Amino acid sequence: MPKDPGSPVSPGRIHPRNSHTLRQGDYVIYWMQASHRTSDNHALEHAISRANRLNLPLIAYFGLTRDYPSANLRHYSFMIQGLAEAARELEARGIRFILRHEDPATGMIALARRASLVVADQGYLRTNREWCDRVSRSVTCPLEQVESNVLVPVTVASGKEEYSAATFRPRISARVPVFLDLPPSLELENQGKLPDVDTLPAEKPEYVLSLLDPDRSVPPVAIRGGAATAASVLERFIRGNLERYARERNDPSVDRSSGLSPYLHFGQVSPGRIAREVMATEGEGRDAFLEQLIVRRELAVNYVYYNSRYDSIDGLPRWAKETLGVHSRDPRDYLYTMDELELGDTHDPYWNAAQRQVRCTGRMHGYMRMYWGKKLLEWSPDPATAFTRAVMLNDRYQLDGRDPNGYAGIAWCFGKHDRPWGERPVFGKVRYMNARGLERKFDMEGYLARVKHECGE
Repeated sequence: MPKDPGSPVSPGRIHPRNSHTLRQGDYVIYWMQASHRTSDNHALEHAISRANRLNLPLIAYFGLTRDYPSANLRHYSFMIQGLAEAARELEARGIRFILRHEDPATGMIALARRASLVVADQGYLRTNREWCDRVSRSVTCPLEQVESNVLVPVTVASGKEEYSAATFRPRISARVPVFLDLPPSLELENQGKLPDVDTLPAEKPEYVLSLLDPDRSVPPVAIRGGAATAASVLERFIRGNLERYARERNDPSVDRSSGLSPYLHFGQVSPGRIAREVMATEGEGRDAFLEQLIVRRELAVNYVYYNSRYDSIDGLPRWAKETLGVHSRDPRDYLYTMDELELGDTHDPYWNAAQRQVRCTGRMHGYMRMYWGKKLLEWSPDPATAFTRAVMLNDRYQLDGRDPNGYAGIAWCFGKHDRPWGERPVFGKVRYMNARGLERKFDMEGYLARVKHECGE
C-alpha cells in the first residue's frame, strides 16, 4: 500500500502486514499494544493522519488478558495506571478508547469488521508477534504496523542477528540521525458518532484489576506507572544523576540508574524523547547513557527479533553452548533449590540483597543483575536449569520483566554478546564474576544498607 502522503511518520517505521486494499468502513482503529502513551507515539499519529485522510473517526483499542505469560498483579497494576492516563488523554483528543477483558487478537478481529484500516504499534516478543500475525491473516481491511518503541526500526538498524555491541554499534549509530524525529500531535478532524461498544472504565484501575483478577502472589510496588510519572523520572535523572552516570552507573551503593526501564517496557515514554532530552545536555554522562539507551537496548531488540529462542539456553551462540556443555557436570560448591533462590536464602549476602531488592521494589541494580545471573549459573545443577530459573525469577519480579532487555541481559550472563574468556570450572569460557570483585570495586556494605532501607528492614 502506498504511504499516506499526509503521515508525519518516516516510511521506515511503517510496515504493511497484509495486502488488502482500503475499503469503506465506519472508523479507523489504533490497536494499542506496546506504546501506552499519547505523546511522541508514531503509531497513534499515523493512525490519526490516516483517519483524517479518510474523513473517519478513530478508535483506540486495548485488549486486556490475564493470560499474558508470567504477568502478575505487580505488572498489571503498573500497566493499568498508565492505561488510565492514556485513556483520559485519548478521549480529550476526540478518540474513543475501548478497553476490554478479552484475548487481544480475538477482540481486534471482531472490532475490525467495520473498520477501513487498522494501525498497530509494534512489540517484539513472541506473544505480541503472534497476536499481530493472527490479526493480519484474519481481518479483511489493511493492517499497518508502526514502530514507536525503538529509536531506529529493528530491520533498518540491521538485517540479521548481531554478534555483539561492537558489530551493532556502527550500524545503528549511522542511522540514528535519520530517526530522531518525534511526530507532531495531530488533531482528529472527524469526531463523529461511534458505535456502542462495551468497554471497561479505564479511569477506575482498581475496579479493572478486580475484574481481571490476575495472579496476586507478587504484590504491586511503590513505583507508579504512567507517562506523566515517566516524564518526571526523566527530568530528575537528567538534573540529578546524568552528570555522574559515566563514573558511577555500575556502583550499586549509590545507584545512578535512570529508573526509566519500566516506563520504556510498557511504552509509557518514547526512547526518542529520552534521547533528544539527553542529547541536549553536556558532560561525560551523556554519551555513556546514550550507549545504554540506543546501542545496548536496541541490540536486545535485535536479539529477540531475529532469535526465536531468546528465552532459552538454545538461543546462545555456539561457542557458549559448547563450553557450558563441556562443564555441565562439573561439581558445584553450592546448589540451591528454586524456593531458596526465590527467597534470597543463600550463603552470599550480596546476591541475597539483590534478590530481596527485586522482590520488594520491582527493580534490581544493573550491575547486580549481571552478578545475580552469573551466580544462578554457578549454583544450579546444570546451565539449562540455571537459564530457566533466571528467566522465571526475572519475569516474575522485575517490573520490566518479559522484556527484550531482560532476555538479552540473562543471555549475556551465559555468553551472548560477549567473547570467550579463560576456561574455568562450571563456567567454561563464559565470563566469571565473584564477590571479591564486587568488594574490590564498590562499597558493598553501603549497598546492603541501601537495600535494607529500600525494603523497610
